[in-house]
Amino acid sequence: MNGRIQAPGEPDTSRAWFARAQASLAGGISSSSRLTSAGPRSYPLYMASGSGARIRDVDGNEYVDYLISYGSAILGHAHPQLTEALTAVLRTGTMFGTCNTVEVELAELIREMVPCADLIRFANSGSEAVQGAVRAARGFTGHSKILKFEGHYHGWSDTLAVSNRPDASQAGPYAAPRSVPHSPGIPDGVVGDVVVCPWNDPAALREILDAHRGELAAVICEPIVANNACTMPEPGYLDLLREECSARGIMLIFDEVCTGFRTGPGGAQTLFGVVPDLAVFSKALGGGLPIAAFAGQRHVMEPLAQGHVKHGGTYNASPLCATSALVTLRSLNQPDVTKRIDESGRRLMETIRRAAHDRRIPCAVQGVGAMFQAVFTADGTPTRQYRDLLGVDRARSDAFRHELLKRGVHVNAYGMACWFVAAAVTDDDLDATCEALGEAFSVL
Repeated sequence: MNGRIQAPGEPDTSRAWFARAQASLAGGISSSSRLTSAGPRSYPLYMASGSGARIRDVDGNEYVDYLISYGSAILGHAHPQLTEALTAVLRTGTMFGTCNTVEVELAELIREMVPCADLIRFANSGSEAVQGAVRAARGFTGHSKILKFEGHYHGWSDTLAVSNRPDASQAGPYAAPRSVPHSPGIPDGVVGDVVVCPWNDPAALREILDAHRGELAAVICEPIVANNACTMPEPGYLDLLREECSARGIMLIFDEVCTGFRTGPGGAQTLFGVVPDLAVFSKALGGGLPIAAFAGQRHVMEPLAQGHVKHGGTYNASPLCATSALVTLRSLNQPDVTKRIDESGRRLMETIRRAAHDRRIPCAVQGVGAMFQAVFTADGTPTRQYRDLLGVDRARSDAFRHELLKRGVHVNAYGMACWFVAAAVTDDDLDATCEALGEAFSVL
């Protein structure tokens, strides 16, 4: 395959499909995050097919894909091993609502890969699995309040859809942020059970923990803040969370929906050497099919095992989805696969840094090779916590994304959400992307 991608043409068919969709789908879309996926155009792109790290829209335009289904299609689109395994399941039955052997094999593999995973339960989405982990923590501790960090995203459901992206007028004092509901329709009682804390600030953390002594069931975080600029934890900060939670009898939950299995076979807890009490997984877990999991240390999960804490789901670990996850994790458990993903991403990160430097454009490139973001901060300094993002150049982020799209590179429409790198990305794909990056910076 030739490395260079022909500049996409005007997606007139996408425009027509969106006009049609608005008569039957609320807003013409199935997810609020899809509204702006065509950049400055007034309609989203409609994708028709994909292979490896490339996707094609309904007008035949081709793109190198760094959205990869919000990180889910980590092996690439239409991966041959997945296609073969899933075709076999389609012939024998996709789900029965009973126990199945594949879920057992999958749970055994997760136990082998993930340090905290003594026992596992499956769900269908990251939002569901977060609810399961929170219920497990509340059931184990007998407390109801959860501490989360400002700007961290833990799904759209009421449980923790609080202070994901508050604006400056909503956020409240820095050291004691307000709990701001993500959307109308979230009850005050739910919001009142969520305590919000600044990220990467040990003093603020201790002060807030002291203020809620004896009330907290859990502290939850994204180890790498994937949905807000791939902000990294300061050195030692995750260790501090572990120490404080252990000393206070609070469960530590890592939301590894984005980092899980992608940043290495053991996810962020292996990358940073910090073992939580509970962890949540989705996206890369399923290789493109809907499956999620929450896993934890045996004593925390035992109330679930005994049926004292309730958790259910008709579709949990169906043979189809569990098979997809098993094939995916067997691949990601090979160090050379995640090494290839990391090295590919780091090449892109370095290309962005060089282009920004050469064009004298302030830009922080942050994250890890498998998931990263370019953030146009005022002086090129990496972000440290959520409120740093309130001052970034969002217009330049939007322009950057659109210039890449015009050159056949597809990334998340939201400028603060990260790039994901597929295992299927080829040297040709990387060459084409690096060329597009240089051209995009030349017009920023």
